[in-house]
Amino acid sequence: MGARSRLPRLALAGLAMLLAGLFLANLLQPIVPGPHDPVRLLGQGDGPIPVMLRGTLLEDPRAVQLPQASEGLASAGLAAKPAPDGGMATCRVLLETAGGRTELQFEPCPSLRQGWLLRVSGQLRRPLPAPHPLLAGPAERLARQQSWSRLKVEQFQVLERPPTPVVDLRRTIADRLIRAAGPERGGLLAALVLGSAVVPLPMELRDAFRAAGLSHALAASGFHLTVLLGLVTALARPLGRGLRLALAAGAMLLFLLLAGAQGSVVRAVLMGAVALLALEFGRRTRPLELLAVVVVVMLIWNRLWLTDVGFQLSVAATAGLLVSATPLEQRLRSWLAPGSGGIQARWGGQLAAALAVPIAATIWTLPLQLLHFGVVPAYAVPANLAAAPLLTPLTLAAMGLALVAVSVPGLLQPLLWPVDPVARLLLAIAKGFAALPMAQWQLGRPMPWLVALFGLALLGLVVPGLARRWRRLALAALALVIAAHLMLVAADQLLLVHQGGVQGGHDLLLARHRGRAALIANRADPYSCRQAGQLARGLGVSRFDWLLLLDPVASSDPSCWQQLAPLVLAYGDGSTPLAAGERLASPGLEVRALSMDSHALKLQVGQRQWLLLPDRQALWAWRNSGSQRPEAVWLGFRPRPQDQRQLLAAGPHPRWLWWSGGPGQERSPLPPWQATGLSGSLLAYGG
Repeated sequence: MGARSRLPRLALAGLAMLLAGLFLANLLQPIVPGPHDPVRLLGQGDGPIPVMLRGTLLEDPRAVQLPQASEGLASAGLAAKPAPDGGMATCRVLLETAGGRTELQFEPCPSLRQGWLLRVSGQLRRPLPAPHPLLAGPAERLARQQSWSRLKVEQFQVLERPPTPVVDLRRTIADRLIRAAGPERGGLLAALVLGSAVVPLPMELRDAFRAAGLSHALAASGFHLTVLLGLVTALARPLGRGLRLALAAGAMLLFLLLAGAQGSVVRAVLMGAVALLALEFGRRTRPLELLAVVVVVMLIWNRLWLTDVGFQLSVAATAGLLVSATPLEQRLRSWLAPGSGGIQARWGGQLAAALAVPIAATIWTLPLQLLHFGVVPAYAVPANLAAAPLLTPLTLAAMGLALVAVSVPGLLQPLLWPVDPVARLLLAIAKGFAALPMAQWQLGRPMPWLVALFGLALLGLVVPGLARRWRRLALAALALVIAAHLMLVAADQLLLVHQGGVQGGHDLLLARHRGRAALIANRADPYSCRQAGQLARGLGVSRFDWLLLLDPVASSDPSCWQQLAPLVLAYGDGSTPLAAGERLASPGLEVRALSMDSHALKLQVGQRQWLLLPDRQALWAWRNSGSQRPEAVWLGFRPRPQDQRQLLAAGPHPRWLWWSGGPGQERSPLPPWQATGLSGSLLAYGG
C-alpha cells in the first residue's frame, strides 16, 4: 500500500525533473535555421535585401496593425492604406519554402488562402528582437514558429490552388456561425467547436474571458474533447465494441483536424485515446503516469511545444486536477458538509466538488500565469463556478449547430434561438467578472528564479504527502518569494526602452518609486501606448501617476493614453509645453522643464536626479543654461565624440550615461556610457 501511494508522487517528481531537463536542453541547444532557410540569404547582415521565394501558405493571412509607415507596394502601383488608429493595415502569414519558413507581410491584405502555392518577391530582413523581456517582439514570436525572417511583399503570383477540405470545412463552420449569430455570440460558438486559435474572435471578447479567468473555455482542450467523446460513447453504447471504438476514433480525429495540431489538443487526444482503450478493455490506468508518458513522447517528437504557453498551461492544469482536485474536494467537503446527511451535507458536497476543480487548476497554473503575464485573474474561481453549468450544454449545442451549418445551413437561424440566451448569459458572466474592480490583479512578472521557487513552494503545500512533511519549509520559501518580489517592486528604478524604426526611434522612460510609476514618451502613437500598457502590466503598475508625451504630433488614439494615467500632458494635442521651472509631480516622482525652447528635462526619482535630453536641441539648451550636471544622463540620440567629451568635461563622472540607439563606430571614451542598441533597454536601480 505504501509503495502504491508513493507512485503518484514519484511520477510527478519524474515529470517535473524531465520537463526541467528538457527545458535546459532547449536553452543549451536552441532550434536554429536550416542550411537552406531563407534567413541564410541575409548572410551576417540584417537586410533588407531583394529576394524571390516560392512556397506554400501555412495559414490564412491575418490582419494586424504595424507601427511603421508603409513604404508602398511595387505591384500594380497599389499603396497601403493607413489604419484608423494611425498604424498600417497589414496582413501577415507564414510561407513554407523548400528550405524553411519566412513571414510574409502584405499591404493591403490580399485574398489568399491556406495551402496555396505562391511565388513572392520583395525585401527580406531579420525581425527585430523585443526591446525588453516584458514586451512581445517579432523575433521571439517567429522563432517559436520556426521562422527567422520576414519578407515585405512587393509582388506575388499564385501558382497553384490545391484543394484544402479540412481548412475549408473549418472556415465554413466559423463563417456561417458568425454570420448567423454575430461576431461575439457566433465567434463564441465557433470557438467552442474549433478553438480560439483558428477563429477570428473580437479582441474585446478575448480580453474579457482572459480577465475573468475563462480563457480555457475558448481554447480547444481536453474539456471539449471530453464532451465530444461523452456524447459519441453515449450514442454508441448499444453498438459493439469495435464500432464504438471506430466512432470514438473518428470523433477524436475530427477534433484534431478541426482544432489543429496544437500542443494542448494533441495532449488531450493522446490521453483520451489511451483512457478510452483502457476503459473498453477493462484495464486500469494511472492518469498521472499517463500524463507523464504523453508529455515525454510529445516533447521528443516536437520539443518546441515546451515553449508553447498553451501547452504549459494545459499540462499544469491537468496535473493539478489529477493530483489535488480529489484531496481538495475532501477538505472542502469536511468544511462545507460536516454532517453525514441532510440538505446542508448534500448541497455542501456538491459545492465542494464544484469548487475543487477551478481551485486546483488555478493553483497549479498560477506560477505560469505570473511568469508569462504577471497578472492573476482575481475572480477566476467564482467565474468558473458560475460558468461551469453552461459550458457543457453550450458546447454540445455548438457542436450540433456546426453540423447543421455544414449540412443544412438554412436551418441554422431557427435552431439558434434556444441556444442564443445561453450564449448571451456566458458572455454576460465573462464581461461582468472582467468589469469588476481588480479583476486582473497586476502583481508584475517576477524573476524566473522567484517563479521556480514559488512553484516548488506551492508543490510542497498542495501535493498530498509533501504537504505534511514539508509544510513549514514550503511556507518559508513562499514568504521569501513574496518578500523578494515586493522589495524589487518597491525599489526606485528608471527603465529605458528603445525600439528603432524607419521614422525614428520609440523611447519610453518609466520611473518607479515605492511601487508607483510615471512615464515619459517621445512618441504619442498607438504603438507606443500599447508598449507602455504592456510594461505597466508586466511591472505590476495598475496606473501611472502621470504621463508626459513629448511628441509634437497629436496621438490618433488619445483614449489609449488616458486609460493609463489620470494626468496626461501631451505636447501634440494643443497643450502648452512645460515652461522653464514648471513641473509634473507626484510623491517621489517629478519632472521639471529646463527651458522653453527645448525638451531638456530634469527627472527626480526618489533621491536621484536624471538629466533627460531627448534630442540635440535639448543638449544645446542645457549647455547654454549653465545648469549643474546630475549624476545620471540620458540622451535620446547617438552622441558625437565632442558631445561625449563635453558631458564628461567638468566634475566627477556620472554614474550612468545612457543613449538610445546603436553604439556606432566610435569607441566610447569612458566606461559610464551605455547604449540600448537598435532595439533594447537599460535599467538603473537606486534611491
